[in-house]
Amino acid sequence: MSENNRILTKKWYLYLTEFFAGMSVMAAELGASRLLAPYFSSSQIVWTIIIGTIMIAMALGNVWGGRSADKHPDPDRLYRRLLFAAVWIAAIPFAGKLVILLISALLVVTVSTNFLIWAAFLSCMIVFVYPLFLLGTVTPSLVKYTVSSLDDSGRTVGALGAANTIGSIIGTFVPTFVSIPAVGTAATFIIFSGILLLLGMVYFISVRRGLVRVVTAVILFAAASVGGLSFGFAFWDHSLTLEDESVYNYLQVREDDRRVILSTNVLFGVQSVYIKDDTLTGMYYDYALAAPLMLEQPQDTHEMLILGMGTGTFATQCRRYFDSLEIEGVEIDEKITALAQEYFSLDPSVPVTTYDGRAFLAGTEKKYDFIMVDAYQDITIPFQMSTQEFFKAVRAHLTENGVMIVNMNMISQREDGINAYLQDTVASVFPNVYTVDVSGSSNRELFASRNPEIAELLENHTADISDAALQKMMQQTVAGLTPYESGGRLLTDDKAPVELLGMQTIDDMISQELAYYKEKFKAEGIAGLLR
Repeated sequence: MSENNRILTKKWYLYLTEFFAGMSVMAAELGASRLLAPYFSSSQIVWTIIIGTIMIAMALGNVWGGRSADKHPDPDRLYRRLLFAAVWIAAIPFAGKLVILLISALLVVTVSTNFLIWAAFLSCMIVFVYPLFLLGTVTPSLVKYTVSSLDDSGRTVGALGAANTIGSIIGTFVPTFVSIPAVGTAATFIIFSGILLLLGMVYFISVRRGLVRVVTAVILFAAASVGGLSFGFAFWDHSLTLEDESVYNYLQVREDDRRVILSTNVLFGVQSVYIKDDTLTGMYYDYALAAPLMLEQPQDTHEMLILGMGTGTFATQCRRYFDSLEIEGVEIDEKITALAQEYFSLDPSVPVTTYDGRAFLAGTEKKYDFIMVDAYQDITIPFQMSTQEFFKAVRAHLTENGVMIVNMNMISQREDGINAYLQDTVASVFPNVYTVDVSGSSNRELFASRNPEIAELLENHTADISDAALQKMMQQTVAGLTPYESGGRLLTDDKAPVELLGMQTIDDMISQELAYYKEKFKAEGIAGLLR
């Protein structure tokens, strides 16, 4: 090793490089999931694509890095690659979003099936494979520089592996629990890419070579950082009231004179709407108001549990029309609960527990007259809240004639789609199941009970409603209420492929929505789409 490479003579800097490289790989992988989730969901399918493509990149980097180190055993090459990787990763929050939208736009007119899978895969390949390939070259290169003899090769390689693993562990926990919730995805990319940049800078400054390269990397890094920090996920939309991130979600609040809207993604509709003038929303919450009318005395004091409280719109609606209801909620994302009180007028006196819905049921003996299950979001349906075992737990926490309400989205014409499985699974637990489609949306409300008279009670109580708007809404619900017979398809804790089923359904929905744009492209080309 040359005199100019004295920083490497005691090998501590090589172990430090391995440590931070491992940390940056995991941070980039977790950042990838957060970058893609607002566009393509955070389902297990998207995670599989991310992990698979990154492992491919790392494997190729290992092979090429080993061959390169044997042929050119020069540490300058490794630290040049780290500088390049640092700049690339810093640019991801800016350039990556443009790439995602460009790929989506191209696939709109070229792909008929598996749109989300193709879009997520190509985005990962273009945005993440190359910098992770470069980081994959680190370990074989460092082995070349650290192993001085066969006598200590095992110990040296083991120490490098340990450094990489410890770094990876830290790189897993810090983004998830610290940096992403505190400063966001873009800043997380920049923080960890900055560490790589610093490693390269210290090396080249110590060996007194490549200073022009270092200065260029610093300038590019700074420009990418400024661009990334000022570039939101919905960067084309300047009307947003709030854009934020939590441990679980991308969060977007939009407000106008009439309503407030929450979205937890960019490409798939909205998750919650609050109407400021206290009228009905026209969404699924209105249909779900039928549940209190399915008991003998709807105006008596009853208790309701909402699993998936969200911004509390349904709770607010229930308290407006059934003021004797005692409501509590469970919401896994505490930032959404904070937004509910700040923007969506959720009464702070309504207790909300920050917890997983199924775990909450397992930890309480309390019984409720109504349990609303509203935890399904695009294709990221939590499998543990979709199985036969879960619905049995819900039934066990209902009073004798209690009613479960399930809000299902992504309604399609598939006979074997995700909602057919959910409905069959519910019907295997509850003897009386009714569904009603929400007009003008892809939602369907399901009502389930051990009481065979819930439909008749709803119809009878509807006639007694004094509020004209609510009565009209309930008449519409009664007219659309349909008894459901099970087709025998079950989701269980052992087998619940909700992501694949959801992907099939949403793929159908996207294909239907994109048909217009494909025809426009065929007839008028890109100019027609732009117009």
